[in-house]
Amino acid sequence: MAARRALKAVLVDLSGTLHIEDAAVPGAQEALKRLRGTSVIVRFVTNTTKESKQDLLERLRKLEFDISEDEIFTSLTAARSLLEQKQVRPMLLVDDRALPDFKGIKTSDPNAVVIGLAPEHFHYQILNQAFRLLLDGAPLIAIHKARYYKRKDGLALGPGPFVTALEYATDTKATVVGKPEKTFFLEALRGTGCEPEDAVMIGDDCRDDVGGAQDAGMLGILVKTGKYRAADEEKINPPPYLTCESFPHAVDHILQHLL
Repeated sequence: MAARRALKAVLVDLSGTLHIEDAAVPGAQEALKRLRGTSVIVRFVTNTTKESKQDLLERLRKLEFDISEDEIFTSLTAARSLLEQKQVRPMLLVDDRALPDFKGIKTSDPNAVVIGLAPEHFHYQILNQAFRLLLDGAPLIAIHKARYYKRKDGLALGPGPFVTALEYATDTKATVVGKPEKTFFLEALRGTGCEPEDAVMIGDDCRDDVGGAQDAGMLGILVKTGKYRAADEEKINPPPYLTCESFPHAVDHILQHLL
């Protein structure tokens, strides 16, 4: 591997990496404190669409993570920005808890379809409404296309299969705004003064977290928590810079080898 510049920024996934629903990954809070004791800039990047950024922040603070709102960059933030740029009225297929992040966006007489993780809305009648809008020329915007995610009771379908179903039925292609899109990672770094070559991404999703970050020019560290399954690291090329047990182990490696 070619010599890299000194590490200046660490991007950290949330769900599956720092926590799983309302339980922190063991040792994650202390590991974050150790990382903050260095000179690197820390940002938190998430595809979660199950709740607003404020609700997510409250969840993290209850788990005793020292995180501020301006350090979190979500796919909901990126989606709202795109809607404002396109000046469209979306049919929002998102969890009701995520709606505060779209406050002020007009949704009457929709002319676009936005899909996040919305289990309560993924039924035939609603999906058929979206299908008809897309047939009439409405753009399809996917907040992300994750195949699945980790819950306390096991793995569960993400929004990706439903986005793909609508793409297939309407012969169209979704605009994806979350990870693994290169623009998502670049936006997350904006304002830090860091280039992708200065950064490392830590996450539990080999394709979306690690593969996306490495495609953007960063190093990618895959952790074996959350949605990780055996041999995930073989699903991308090049493989992850590092695969390790958990976020605390990733921080150990950074402190010992990248600073």
